[in-house]
Amino acid sequence: MVRSHYGQIVATLTRILGPQHLDLVEDVVQDAMVQAARLWSYQGVPERPVAWLVQVARNKALDAVRQQALLRSKAPEIDAWAGRHRAASEQPSVEAIRDDTLRMMFVACHPALAEESRVALTLKAVGGFGTGEIARAFLTTEPTVAQRIVRAKAKLRDLGLEFELPVGAEFDARLASVLRVLYLVFSEGYAPRAGDEPIRHDLVREAVRLARELTESTETARPEVHALLALMYLLGARIPSRISPVGELVTLEHQDRSRWNQEWLALGATHFAASMQGEQITRYHVEAAIASVHAMAPSPGATDWPLILRYYDQLRLVHPSPIVELNRAVAFAMVHGPDQGLALVESLGLDARLQGYFPWAITRAELMRRLGHPETAGAFGDALALATNPADRKFVEAKMESLGL
Repeated sequence: MVRSHYGQIVATLTRILGPQHLDLVEDVVQDAMVQAARLWSYQGVPERPVAWLVQVARNKALDAVRQQALLRSKAPEIDAWAGRHRAASEQPSVEAIRDDTLRMMFVACHPALAEESRVALTLKAVGGFGTGEIARAFLTTEPTVAQRIVRAKAKLRDLGLEFELPVGAEFDARLASVLRVLYLVFSEGYAPRAGDEPIRHDLVREAVRLARELTESTETARPEVHALLALMYLLGARIPSRISPVGELVTLEHQDRSRWNQEWLALGATHFAASMQGEQITRYHVEAAIASVHAMAPSPGATDWPLILRYYDQLRLVHPSPIVELNRAVAFAMVHGPDQGLALVESLGLDARLQGYFPWAITRAELMRRLGHPETAGAFGDALALATNPADRKFVEAKMESLGL
């Protein structure tokens, strides 16, 4: 719960102090989070946890600005911000912070920053992601991500930006990065790469909320935004059946489709229809189309895998990546058989970006299992060694136990 409010508080304090002081903002908010984790573990969570965090962050921010002459004039505004939390109920207070979150994302996604740096900085500043989580999302190393973030912050300081939304072509340039961040936040919530939670519901809800806000603004209600929100709803609808009662991952073919969230499926269909109003086809359009095929199939056996494979052929053109190729290989195996699918997966394993990647390892193991391959046990063992999420580990362990491996 604590981290779900990290980006909201960072965004508001950044508005007050200015983007050039992002390091200071992150320091005081991080200190507040650490204090919360330490005290709440034995004192219990306070009645109004967000207000508590705001008050502690306020105290630390005031201590910091009083030591810097250039920032002393900001003290009254910091006080006023915290005061609104003391005077208002919890829900209005949260909403008051959230108004700044999207604005902060557009600031962090400045076109002067390299694309990867924009996304890394935004995930850290708004999502509260650690460098390890960001590295896993990018299939890169922690030092690389840390260096990107340092350079991005230095660039923002040099630019002397104000906390305001861009206009015109610059706005369009930043929107693409904002959408990519929301996609990654949702993905990390839907299938966390690490940690003890099999699903990060807080990240899923926050990504959906922010994407929904974009669709409700005339300036940002673009077809690609509707496509991304449609994808989130269509995938998020499966969450009630993705994890078993014992915390094991339940694959799509074994999910109880009657437990899928029907409201989210309907919302996904509505936003997918809205996404078709434009002429441009983005990765979000194609991925939402793939998700809609699964959503419309009454059973796994009724899934139109040839259509899904055609969509993946289109996706690899608009968004080429090793992960897209791996997902396409799964569809390819469903259409052409596990033997041809395994050959394709094995060839993808030559890509250094997929080495050490759990989804590749478990896909390879599953295809070997279907073929009765003699190296199946070793393949599942390799997958287990790469599983960083508890639900993934339990899934692999259960598979190995059922196979007597």
